Amino acid sequence: MTRITTSALVLGLALSASAAPPPVKVGQAAPRPEDVSTIDGMIKAFYDVISGPAGATRDWARDRTLYIPDVRFVSMSVGKDGKPHAEVSSHQQYVERTDPFFVKEGFYEIEVHRETFRFGNIAHVLSSYESRKTPGGPVTSRGINSVELFFDGTRWWIASAIWDSERPDNPIPAQMLPPSGRQVTPEKAR
Repeated sequence: MTRITTSALVLGLALSASAAPPPVKVGQAAPRPEDVSTIDGMIKAFYDVISGPAGATRDWARDRTLYIPDVRFVSMSVGKDGKPHAEVSSHQQYVERTDPFFVKEGFYEIEVHRETFRFGNIAHVLSSYESRKTPGGPVTSRGINSVELFFDGTRWWIASAIWDSERPDNPIPAQMLPPSGRQVTPEKAR
């Protein structure tokens, strides 16, 4: 590689780096008791905070109160090679990746069915969802969120969230869809 080519490459990288959007600042907020006192409150807030119209920033500070400091989000997909791909991110990385899309497009995600498995102070929630760009608009995607929670004696925390989208080769199982006309059955309050 010649010096001119190397200099051009360095300049190109510097320009592309400077074109990157600025980091999304996640403020501090106190957890809302209605969000963190029950599993139902946690899952409701989990969906509420990412849903909103185009042009509206999400309440990332409220969202942050739901999770342990080192939470991991794992978004599953299938690569062009047909193999599973896991995109693992921290809360800040998730915010940086999704905020521009949510603000540009509008995004509403609702829970359509839930299975909760609880033992003592730990819980595993499988939550089927539907996503739309506008409330009541056509469904743009569906999938299942797998959420791991624990109760510390005072409040619930989400330790991790993993999700996968429905695809032709990966349909949501019938047991994870609501029977016709039935809504999500919330967990009993703690």
